[in-house]
Amino acid sequence: MQFTPEQLRQKFTQPLPGWDAQQKMTGKLRPYLESIPADARQSAVLLLLYPKSAETHILLIKRTEDGSAHSGQISFPGGRWESSDPDYQTTAFRETEEEIGVGRKDLYAIGALSPLFIPVSFFQVHPFVAWCAQAPKYQANNSEVAQVLDVPLAKLFRKEAKVLRTVVRAIQPNFKMEVPAYCLDDGTIIWGATAMMLAELESLLLGEFL
Repeated sequence: MQFTPEQLRQKFTQPLPGWDAQQKMTGKLRPYLESIPADARQSAVLLLLYPKSAETHILLIKRTEDGSAHSGQISFPGGRWESSDPDYQTTAFRETEEEIGVGRKDLYAIGALSPLFIPVSFFQVHPFVAWCAQAPKYQANNSEVAQVLDVPLAKLFRKEAKVLRTVVRAIQPNFKMEVPAYCLDDGTIIWGATAMMLAELESLLLGEFL
């Protein structure tokens, strides 16, 4: 599965799949919200795509175990909007550089996916997609990032990679729930908001959710 920046930009001229795609990876505990709480905290993440071995890859990170709402989970680089950020895309690029050392000058903005509200942390997340001309040379900030994952889209978006798994939240260790997830070859699972954003990206790029 291989895309060029031009092909990706063309995909983003189409209407976004939005909730129709996101709900494929929500589980049963995530109702659709007609409106986002006015006092929701704002944040942004970056879905970073790049070519490697004649395929398009995506970069994910594993958060450090710190007891926060998303402790130890697989996610995208990103974080809280700051008043010095002129827009949310700036937030996504700034946080990516802070967390994995990949600067804005190395990236080409592609487009934005649908914002997503995360009740457990009360954040509205604004996802942006960017392109890097080659596999990025990253340097993880160990206080925030435990591991950087390099994943081919072709493997991630296989039908066989969609599974149901029982998970627990870091802030609710006694509460277990079964959720849909993407499963990597090594057994790592991607669930929650990150999986929902991936589901929208998959639907947009492939025209369907496998």
